[in-house]
Amino acid sequence: MLKTNIETALNNQIRIEAESSQIYLSMACWAEAQGLEGVAQFMFNQSDEERQHMLKLVKYVNERGSHAKITELKAPKTEFGTFKEMFEELYQHELFVSNSINELVHITLGEKDYATHNFLQWYVAEQIEEEAQAKTILDKINLIGEDRGGLYLFDRDIQQLAVTSSVALDAKP
Repeated sequence: MLKTNIETALNNQIRIEAESSQIYLSMACWAEAQGLEGVAQFMFNQSDEERQHMLKLVKYVNERGSHAKITELKAPKTEFGTFKEMFEELYQHELFVSNSINELVHITLGEKDYATHNFLQWYVAEQIEEEAQAKTILDKINLIGEDRGGLYLFDRDIQQLAVTSSVALDAKP
């Protein structure tokens, strides 16, 4: 059985992961409406991945004899200005999620809950990957600048990244 403060913190992370899924889904819808099919596919895949992160937490909380709680979610933005601004928001959101995971790890260490600490190491590693990916995408966007041809190539290339990511996700334990 999880200690109350750890259960509360894990349930908060469940909400954050669910909101992350919604944020990426909203970004996917916006990108698709802008004709950015590759970006949209990438965001749809990211949304699915965040939902899987949430479900992994739900199962863990319940398996530990506690109660995973599904709560109301904050509605995500539906407009993003430019695709660059959208990816800047994605990067900032990943930093927020990383900070939240780090706080959760800190709580588990304070409570000497080494099983949960060990479980969360997957999330720590995942966030390193998510931040790096978002930063790499932003770097590419900055290289493109205002070049419309570059945007076309970026949209096509990110679709390949989306396909690679979904295949890599299936291979993860």
